Amino acid sequence: MAPEASARRSGRGLTAPLLALCATLPTLPLVMGYWGALHPAFDALVHFRIHLAAVVVLAGLPLLLFQGWRRIGLTAMVLGLTAIATTLALPIRDVQAWARVEPANGARYRLLQLNLRYDNRTPKQVLSLIGRVEPDVITLEEVSAMWREEIALLRHAYPHQIICPPPTPVGGVAILSRRPFLHPSRAQCLDRGALAIATVNFGGTAVDVAALHLGWPWPFEQPWQIPRVSAALQQLSETAILAGDLNAVPWSITARRIAAAGGLARLEAIGPSWLARPLPNALRRTVGLPIDNILVKGRLVPLDTRRLDDVGSDHLPVLLEFSVQPDTAPREMMQARLRQ
Repeated sequence: MAPEASARRSGRGLTAPLLALCATLPTLPLVMGYWGALHPAFDALVHFRIHLAAVVVLAGLPLLLFQGWRRIGLTAMVLGLTAIATTLALPIRDVQAWARVEPANGARYRLLQLNLRYDNRTPKQVLSLIGRVEPDVITLEEVSAMWREEIALLRHAYPHQIICPPPTPVGGVAILSRRPFLHPSRAQCLDRGALAIATVNFGGTAVDVAALHLGWPWPFEQPWQIPRVSAALQQLSETAILAGDLNAVPWSITARRIAAAGGLARLEAIGPSWLARPLPNALRRTVGLPIDNILVKGRLVPLDTRRLDDVGSDHLPVLLEFSVQPDTAPREMMQARLRQ
């Protein structure tokens, strides 16, 4: 047999084992991600559940063409597709179902959530976006010294503000509002500027608005930050919104613990909003991580969420439209909607 033919046959013989290796190795971190309640190291893996599952499916598919390897390929594909389907179909909250709910008093409000990126080189794009969208309230993260100067330009349009002193050069969080703060002296910065809470008057209804920026997952500071933040979130009033960069996907144990601490429901339909800067911006909406989260409770009714255009940050802006049910709304009806 010619050496070239032997080499080609040897290469073909290695194809199936290599594909099987690519299909099986990612299943280890994929499965370990479901053990997040046992240790934060496992919860850190859950952020890449969709990506790992996609690799398993794509590597398993060509194995169906190789006799003797089809069972491995089929098993890998079933495991990967099941992980994707169950994660994306979590019934915690479907915002689109809320879009049919009409505001009782006709009032619709807007909240803009954005991690500014502390060293954003295009701050004017952010200011332009705010001018076009005209949100009622804005929650911001990574408000660095540079951003404090830019935000000063918004003082006339957003006279009610709380800007937390930055614990590091990355910056703290901030809440800007067109609508007045109730009890302004009670607006507070917590956890070294990573959490801000203010009570905002929406048409005569008091709504606690919180801006939160969690640290990176294990082995970084996030697991140790959660107990401190949770203690503050337990004090939120009956109707509240929490928005921010949780550095955690909605299906993580971290996001669940934050939601449980405040008695909040997570909005699941926002979609990917963050991608590391070296990667193309065009991929952010498809393969990015959905770590910019919004959570609500009480009489607040989400009507729509959408990601807006890139403004120079490594995060996309997220816009929430919502209404606030009046006090006369039957409590049973509101609880039923929260369970949808």
